[in-house]
Amino acid sequence: MSTGTPLTRLADRLRQPFLRAGRPSALRSGRLQPSAVWAEATSAAGLALAPAWQKTRDLWLRYAWPVFSVVSVLGWSVLGAAVLLWTAGQAFGWQEAKAAAIAAFVLFVIAIGFILGRSSYGVVLDLSRTRVAVGDTAVGSIAVANTSARPLLPAALELPVGTATAIFHLPRMKPQQVHEDLFTIPTARRAVIVVGPVRSVRADPLHLLRRQVLWTEPEDLYVHPRTVALAGSAAGFIRDLEGMPTTDLSSADVSFHALRDYVPGDDRRHIHWKTTARTNKLMVRQFEETRRAHLAISLSINTDEYGSEQEFEMAISAAASIGRQAIRDQRELDILTQKGPLRCETGRTMLDDMTRIVGAPMRRTAVDLARTLTDAVPNASVVFMVVGSYVTPTQLRSASASVPMGVRSLAVRLQPGAAPARANIGDLTVLTLGDLSDLAIVLRKAAA
Repeated sequence: MSTGTPLTRLADRLRQPFLRAGRPSALRSGRLQPSAVWAEATSAAGLALAPAWQKTRDLWLRYAWPVFSVVSVLGWSVLGAAVLLWTAGQAFGWQEAKAAAIAAFVLFVIAIGFILGRSSYGVVLDLSRTRVAVGDTAVGSIAVANTSARPLLPAALELPVGTATAIFHLPRMKPQQVHEDLFTIPTARRAVIVVGPVRSVRADPLHLLRRQVLWTEPEDLYVHPRTVALAGSAAGFIRDLEGMPTTDLSSADVSFHALRDYVPGDDRRHIHWKTTARTNKLMVRQFEETRRAHLAISLSINTDEYGSEQEFEMAISAAASIGRQAIRDQRELDILTQKGPLRCETGRTMLDDMTRIVGAPMRRTAVDLARTLTDAVPNASVVFMVVGSYVTPTQLRSASASVPMGVRSLAVRLQPGAAPARANIGDLTVLTLGDLSDLAIVLRKAAA
């Protein structure tokens, strides 16, 4: 037998359908919440209408959109004006307005004749190199073949290159004839440039209607930051960071330290047999552990810390040059920015991620980035902090304070036009870089 007041029993009866449906959130303290009921109703309606909405969307994209997308902005404007003129002519008896509307409709009918028909092309877009450095020449080609059994009239092909569009004019082509055009892409700036897709365009003289057919897939062209080779003593400085000895002894490493008595469990391969024969007791080699150089680079992308865009690009190039040399020498490498780590498995992946870097004003400074780097790469043996000219010595001192003891720390401070220089702030070596070509010089100053 149920207990409680009649109001409580009524609330329990109302609660049961929601509990069976697994929706106890619709009730609070025994009362139905209108917002919860509305949310449940709209959610159920959305689930019920989802298949119909998806089907309608597919039909629109498959049949309606290809038709409506043919009409240009000018075409829609003329069509709207024609409808207004015809309506005004009918309402007020203006024959001139009707005549103008009929003329606009006739133009549309004539324009349809220009975009009808099919073209049969075989198009190949070929970029000789998909990765170039700033200032290098990026060359590509478009090969177009007439794959139909009849001649094709002259036409135009469009090739989007980033935000620009190149136009190639095709001559009259016989069956199986191939026409090839070469093109170059400017690489004055670091960027990922989307090249393509190649499309053929049919349009009327007034460009009321414009029909496009895509023939290739888009391709990405990576314009990597400019880097410099760190040859000679500059590269040697980075190489010398490997194999720094520690005071820890090991039974297996590459640096021989001494001999000791054999104890059960030692690897027999390390027994020194000549000494064993001389002393008449088993002796094993004792090794000294070495610390493999692990290079960590913090690259600040906070544009508030740079005096100009040129300075920011120089910072990216300096970090890329140091990282590239470390990868060439097979050193362990980590590069971190305020937006996260970069891939450093190979030189290509590192430069690809460097190309995608976009600087922006942000709260996190080079000091915050140095602290994050220390936590993210605890086993680093050398830390490079690449910063802009607006970073003060006080900030550099704060950044160096987060670097653990025993870790070599250097700051590369970009200042376009400045002479190469070296200074010390506590244990931090500050290298001033005025031009990218001076990077090897400032690294040699650090090694001195």
